[in-house]
Amino acid sequence: MNGTDVQTIDVALGARRYPVWIGRGLLDDRARWRARLRGRHGLVISNTTVAPLYLDRVAQGLDGLHWSSFLLDDGEAHKNFANVGRALEALATLGATRDACVIALGGGVVGDLAGFAAACWMRGIDFIQMPTTLLAMVDSSVGGKTGVNLPAGKNLVGAFHQPRAVIADIDTLATLPDREYRAGLAEVVKGAAIGDAVFFGWLEAHAEALARRDTATLVEAIARKVRYKAGVVARDETEQGERALLNLGHTFGHALETAGHYTALLHGEAVAIGMVLAARLSERLGMSDAADTARLQRLLERLGLPVALPPDMVPERLLELMRLDKKNTAGTLRLILWRGIGKAEIVAGTDESAVLGTLAEAIFGEPFLRSSMP
Repeated sequence: MNGTDVQTIDVALGARRYPVWIGRGLLDDRARWRARLRGRHGLVISNTTVAPLYLDRVAQGLDGLHWSSFLLDDGEAHKNFANVGRALEALATLGATRDACVIALGGGVVGDLAGFAAACWMRGIDFIQMPTTLLAMVDSSVGGKTGVNLPAGKNLVGAFHQPRAVIADIDTLATLPDREYRAGLAEVVKGAAIGDAVFFGWLEAHAEALARRDTATLVEAIARKVRYKAGVVARDETEQGERALLNLGHTFGHALETAGHYTALLHGEAVAIGMVLAARLSERLGMSDAADTARLQRLLERLGLPVALPPDMVPERLLELMRLDKKNTAGTLRLILWRGIGKAEIVAGTDESAVLGTLAEAIFGEPFLRSSMP
């Protein structure tokens, strides 16, 4: 695959649409993405890990513009209001007008914060996603969800603000640490587990190729996941119904991330554990069979992902954090569960005692959730 072998997926939102480009050499394909910038001001938001690797290449495409950069420290803990304020000050210093563009160069943390800052500046300016992690390529860069964390919970503040384009240059994955790469695979599995049993079987057949980062297999996996998500977003942009299904494992996972102060688990790792917990809860409620949970766990383990909870987690504390989830309504839990692989559904008023029992079994040594992975 080279710079001419680019997969293009359109995200169509009524009269609005934007492209997701997936391929190699896209950061250097400046004529492609520069055309998406409409004004003369640009702010590149990145972090201290990614910027030394790729900022110079992006800067070459900004020649002739009045632009600057704003760098975050790396990590989920830095997706906060203090850094949103600093990003907005950077836009003010730049003199950014309403036709300015924010470019998010990095993973999900950078994309979420950059998108939120773009949504806030002058009530909304353009932004472009340049994801450099697998997780961001297959999930957070597509669909327009932006946000920041509070001490009380993850992504409790945010806005729906769609990008002008998504540039997924898979060459950037070459510098991605193995742990972060594996975390991104959790979001690929999630898409199949929600609504595509055929894709789930394809992932089972290609797990080893994905684990070793085979290029053709990886591009196909990214494209399949993005196509699925693009379809869901087109039908339900602001998560009034179907789009909530994309949160399979996330209510459990966000609670785990918050309880671990955003340092114990990567987001994808938390989602992997959360999906297994959601499957176990579905079993407990009589919605699904143990065989489907076993298939899910085996695939996650083959991809190098954890399925066991970190030590020192407290069931009651996790349940308390789950009550703050954005999907909840009327003071009751509203979880994404399933009736087996490819058959996720929204379950309102989920029995908290069943949730607590599922958590307690996982924390206190339920053999089914013990992982052989390090």
